[in-house]
Amino acid sequence: MRKKISIGQKIYGFTLIEVMVVVVILGILAALVVPKIMSRPEQARMVKVKQDILAIQSALDLFKLDSGFYPSTDQGLQALVTKPAIDPIPNNWKSDGYLQQLPKDPWGQNYQYMNDNEKLKIYSYGPKGKESNTEIGNWNMDTASS
Repeated sequence: MRKKISIGQKIYGFTLIEVMVVVVILGILAALVVPKIMSRPEQARMVKVKQDILAIQSALDLFKLDSGFYPSTDQGLQALVTKPAIDPIPNNWKSDGYLQQLPKDPWGQNYQYMNDNEKLKIYSYGPKGKESNTEIGNWNMDTASS
């Protein structure tokens, strides 16, 4: 049902100037806030790498509890998903594995693994890839930029 407006009645609303002032204020806020928000994705990727490495380390520790040793470098992280077929073959390997699947790092690459006499290295090459020196691993997670 429409309401009739009679002459002399005030109509309430925003003027064009008021709307433009609000738009300008929102524009200024966006110019200040957007650059800060845009740097957050890289920080989120760093957090994901660290969480993935911790999850992989936990799965490796469970593997060792069951088997008495960590997977060899040749067996790799795949030993957490499927029972290794190359020596040393674990006797007490958990039937459904230690991870459902191997995660990829936030840049779409596989996590790297090395076992040097039970000294484990789990790492990602980082945002710049294999050719750079930006590895993020279980040995430098506290110092990796976050």
